[in-house]
Amino acid sequence: MLKHFRILLLIYAITVLCACKQKAAPIPVIDFFRTPEKVSYRISPDGKYISYLKPYKDKQNLFIQSLEDGKERMATSFTDYSIRGDYFWTYNNEIVFFQDIITVDEIRMFALDVSTLKTQVIISPKKVRIAMIGRDKHEPDVVTIRMNKRDSANFDIYKLNIKTKELNPYLVNPGNITQWFPDADGKIRLVRASDGVDETILYRPNDKAPFKPIIANNFKTSVKPIAFTGVGNYFLALSNVNRDKSALVEINAEDGKEHKVIFASNNADIQDYQYSKNKHKIELVTWDAAKPQKHFLDPEIKLIYDKLSTELKGNEINIADRDSAENKFIIITYTDRNPGSYYLYEKNIGKLTKLGDINPDLKPDELCTMQPISYKASDGMTINGYLTLPLGSATTNLPLVVMPHDGPFGHNGWGYNPEVQFLANRGYAVFLVNYRGSTGFGKAFYSAGFKEVGGKIQQDITDGVNWLIQNKTANPKKIAIFGGGFGGFSALYGVSFHPDMYNCAIVQHGLINFFTYIKDAPPFLKPLVQMTYERVGNPETDANQLRAISPVFNISKIRVPLLIFQGARDDRANISELNQFVRELQKQNGNDKVKYFLKPRERTFFRSQTNRMEMYAEIEKFLDENMRVKP
Repeated sequence: MLKHFRILLLIYAITVLCACKQKAAPIPVIDFFRTPEKVSYRISPDGKYISYLKPYKDKQNLFIQSLEDGKERMATSFTDYSIRGDYFWTYNNEIVFFQDIITVDEIRMFALDVSTLKTQVIISPKKVRIAMIGRDKHEPDVVTIRMNKRDSANFDIYKLNIKTKELNPYLVNPGNITQWFPDADGKIRLVRASDGVDETILYRPNDKAPFKPIIANNFKTSVKPIAFTGVGNYFLALSNVNRDKSALVEINAEDGKEHKVIFASNNADIQDYQYSKNKHKIELVTWDAAKPQKHFLDPEIKLIYDKLSTELKGNEINIADRDSAENKFIIITYTDRNPGSYYLYEKNIGKLTKLGDINPDLKPDELCTMQPISYKASDGMTINGYLTLPLGSATTNLPLVVMPHDGPFGHNGWGYNPEVQFLANRGYAVFLVNYRGSTGFGKAFYSAGFKEVGGKIQQDITDGVNWLIQNKTANPKKIAIFGGGFGGFSALYGVSFHPDMYNCAIVQHGLINFFTYIKDAPPFLKPLVQMTYERVGNPETDANQLRAISPVFNISKIRVPLLIFQGARDDRANISELNQFVRELQKQNGNDKVKYFLKPRERTFFRSQTNRMEMYAEIEKFLDENMRVKP
């Protein structure tokens, strides 16, 4: 009997061991990259309706659900172009939404009457960019927008009546205003002026008064106004003036002097906040320190989060929207292994109701953990990042995909990333790195990346790969690099100057020439060009450096297989130059080693589900072909 039991135990142990060593079952590509089931939930100001985007014939359309009877109504049925996710409710219970008509470069702004589900085009200018600035409870039919209609290089502020379509200038840009900060009633009392290097915060007490400068900084120092406190002329802001890390502070608008620090973290910049219009109060602030962190400034909102954390254990929780009474809240949750779910929380009765999952086909238990990591760069600077290992017991000698982020002055955060999970599911370790220059780690770390786009930034990536090789996580014969934008440049840089490190590279909307990238900046980005000179390089004074690192001038160095994706309507791409770049690479290396996909109806990111499916199917095949260990 005992012998029989031991045999059974041995069989069980072998079975478990084998199961642990097995790779995770491949999840279909479409499960990672399909158009989300339901996203961009909003709640009407009166708290009677919720709205969301949902696919209809591969395009995102608006749906509305009554909270009284739970009935869902399809509000739009576009089959040509999706509705953008930045739609909003007005205070008169209408919805304003946008479509980007890519083929003619036209933004269409619509108003939807929720009671009749009738839509009307409010404005539809061509070759013009539009964005929402604010709403006013006292004028519910009127919204404040910014638009570069008068001058393509400058945004002006307009008051737009969505009923009559009357459009009136509110603030005409003198040529140097780059940001506007409305108060709770939609009035603009603070603006930021910039020449790209020096910036000034200006204030006016009311619409009739002129703006006067109150704070002057250069671009290395930042003051980001949030809202007025409702007491005197004090406003809240995120500021790193006279400190390394951005903190939540209170500033006197009359003289621009900092009145007090409300909250600061020693580890990272305060990056975001949650604001109550009713209370004129910041309820909480957030920052990234390996994983998302929160500090509560309002005891009432802390009670809500504490209750939600008990009911939604293990999830990151955020309030995405709320009604005017601040009684009904749209809640969004996520983890590193779950793209997230939406809930409705009703504060007065303490009720939590699930609204929907962003991607219900994915099972978190089949996905992989994103682990924060840090290492020392070759000059001793600490670099942070994230490492995701495929499921199974193996933690060493793994094929590795390196994913530098776009920017370069951007940030990788902890959370669900479909590309990371897709690659990990296919058996690859995935490495995200916040190289120097990345935001969120303080002013010194950010400034350390200036004019290092082809220097220490790339060395930080290389040092990270070597660290993973030295600790035996990565198989040195199976390493790929994959990035978009500046991350695409980093991928091309890596295979140009470290050809023995990488088997292959994947590039999405990649930066290939710093000269044309700076010269061809759209007119409305011209104020940022001078800042680009300081942070990246000046095409005149730094010409040798920029030429030395730009991929178009290093074609002869690129010998590994490449996979390149590009949208033909991308504002920041020089398509004729990219086409020539690809032709030269194919002439040098062969068409079979350099594969190029140019999509005529796409901008920077592929919005068509069909195009996304094709792209990631090609990525899977490309990595499978090029990441085999060669004898």
